[in-house]
Amino acid sequence: MRQIVRVFSLMLLLLCSHSWAVNTVKGVRIWHAPDNTRLVLDLANAPSHKVKRLSNPTRLEIELAGVNSLNIGAVTGDSPLVKRVYASRTPSAATAVVIELSFPVSDSIFSLPPSPPYGHRLVVDLKAQGAATSASQGAPVSSISTTKPAAVVSQPAQTSSQSATSSRVTGRDIIIAIDAGHGGQDPGAVGPKGTHEKVITQSVSRQLAEMINKQPGLKAVLTRTGDYYIHPNKRPEIARQKQADLLISIHADAVQNRNAHGASVWVLSMRRATTEVGRMLEQTEQHSELLGGVAEVIKDSANERYLAQTVLDLSMNHSMVTGFEVAKEVLREMSTVAHLHKKEPQAASLAVLKAPDIPSILVETGFISNYNEERLLKDPNHQHKLAQAIFRAVKGYFEKSPPADSLFAAHKNNGRSVPAVMPTAQNRATAVASSGNRTHKVKRGESLSRVAKQYGVSMAELRRHNNLKSDNILIGQVLRIP
Repeated sequence: MRQIVRVFSLMLLLLCSHSWAVNTVKGVRIWHAPDNTRLVLDLANAPSHKVKRLSNPTRLEIELAGVNSLNIGAVTGDSPLVKRVYASRTPSAATAVVIELSFPVSDSIFSLPPSPPYGHRLVVDLKAQGAATSASQGAPVSSISTTKPAAVVSQPAQTSSQSATSSRVTGRDIIIAIDAGHGGQDPGAVGPKGTHEKVITQSVSRQLAEMINKQPGLKAVLTRTGDYYIHPNKRPEIARQKQADLLISIHADAVQNRNAHGASVWVLSMRRATTEVGRMLEQTEQHSELLGGVAEVIKDSANERYLAQTVLDLSMNHSMVTGFEVAKEVLREMSTVAHLHKKEPQAASLAVLKAPDIPSILVETGFISNYNEERLLKDPNHQHKLAQAIFRAVKGYFEKSPPADSLFAAHKNNGRSVPAVMPTAQNRATAVASSGNRTHKVKRGESLSRVAKQYGVSMAELRRHNNLKSDNILIGQVLRIP
């Protein structure tokens, strides 16, 4: 009797083991981005796989342990990299998913555990061999062109006090990078009625971009132009490549508390900014791009790291101040069209806000996890109002504090032409000295407030008169005194 029980137990164990080993492919999803393709195999259980890379024709053969059926479910999506996807028997009678390719690719294959709304997955990332990285997908910083954005010419209506020669106002476009959060196989948060965050963010981002591009002096660039995934760390790189003056990342919040509602705006935290400056200093090949050409002067100097740290710290301070001011403008405008969850900008250590050299904000348009706000966020009219509010905030900020070489600055200076390229400190000092105006050369230990007090003018007047974006001034800098 005891032996019969042991045999029965062994048979049960083998049956359970066999049952556990069985797996099935529920379907295959294909996501195409400008420079890569991702295939996702949805599976019933955690995958165990072997990969063969074959030619004539070029294909990947992924043998899946425990999968017996040749049925791999529906194959959705397409890509120019992928000719077809099908199941096949291997010589060992195992089942393999075969990905037939248009040309040779580099691949990366890894598994992911369940994460609602998805179960077990096997991810196949493909990239054409030798293909240049797409501009819209974040080229390496070292390959970024330093060509300035083209100047824009505006011809405002002539007044009696203006001559015909002064009517042409020139300056470059202010570049606004708009980042639609999530995308592709990453849906972001999912609302109670099944609304995906990525759908909301892309719709609001597109409308915002259209509004910006209709405004003379502003130009929008999108980090992603379709439903595909970009890693959060890549998004600031895309903004940097596009020489963006501002990065706006659009999202929709979600928490377990279904009662939470309202919009909020997030900015870069000091802790994150300091960490990223440290990383940038380690990437010496990127100094020229990150420091606006300064590295070409200071390279090979014994004090290079100190100088680079100083310049990056100043850049970080400017970016954080600008981001905070823009965030306040966005909150003020959004309060007219939506409830605010937080009335002041919130600091966060988020990957998309990691660039200390680019002013960046993240706009949470509302809580998609809230029943009422999910309904609102799906409403095209509400999406349009949100985009309008963000647009008004951006336009309003840059009308008050435009980059000195921009068309906005030219208009602010009563229509006088502004050079399309920011003059060097030496040329600026020469031009100021020859103009006959009062000037002050900044000495060690001086601050903007001290200079303002010395000449009996306000700090606001000094900033405005010198097109300063913050209260930071440098030793040797020549200031014009109102």
